[in-house]
Amino acid sequence: MTALGIIGGSGLAALSGLRVLRRLVQQSPWGEPSAPLVVGEFAGVEVMFLPRHGQPHAIPPHRVNYRANLWALRENGVRRIIAFNAVGGISADMRPGDLVLPDQIIDYTWARPHTYFESDLDRVTHVDFTEPYSRELRALLLAIAADRNIQVHTRGTYGATQGPRLESAAEIARLERDGCHVVGMTGMPEAALARELELDYASICVVANRAAGKSPEPITMDLIQKNLEQGIGRALQLLQAAIPRL
Repeated sequence: MTALGIIGGSGLAALSGLRVLRRLVQQSPWGEPSAPLVVGEFAGVEVMFLPRHGQPHAIPPHRVNYRANLWALRENGVRRIIAFNAVGGISADMRPGDLVLPDQIIDYTWARPHTYFESDLDRVTHVDFTEPYSRELRALLLAIAADRNIQVHTRGTYGATQGPRLESAAEIARLERDGCHVVGMTGMPEAALARELELDYASICVVANRAAGKSPEPITMDLIQKNLEQGIGRALQLLQAAIPRL
């Protein structure tokens, strides 16, 4: 079985450099995952890749079947997950193209199925979410980044919004007052579901744009795509260097 899973987000619908070995169509008690699971060899290690938004990139953030995705990965042996997330930069130092390894998250989403523990229960179940991301995985990624001189922001709070629209300037101002450094639409409930399944989970965020009200230029999809291409290249360098040590 494959122990390492990679979840691709916007800008990473396919994992460049992955030698595909097989594809798995997996059903789950919560429906179908976003796409077939792709098992392949990356950096000399067998990994399992799942594009969060489907293949092609057509599932909006609020319609992603996060429960099916995480369950399918675990059902096929995955115990560690590195997720890629495209985000907007709120803090002044979170510039387009930058990489961020968040250590905290605030959930502003709504009406998304967000737990496995909701029916046919013998008891009420609560999970500790004090540290939303795996300390061990984050430490490894940070050490690799330092060794390879790959610049990353070593911490940050991810504000997870509903989408699919981008936020208003007033909403970003609120998130900033709440202590958020970046904003995205896919961080939750993915991180919490991984915790419920006892999976080690960490995120590599790529800053795709300045958040609303933080730049005089309008936010366009062309601009986002350009910045993602710049950041994804370095994110893949980090992943490629880290995988043999996972």
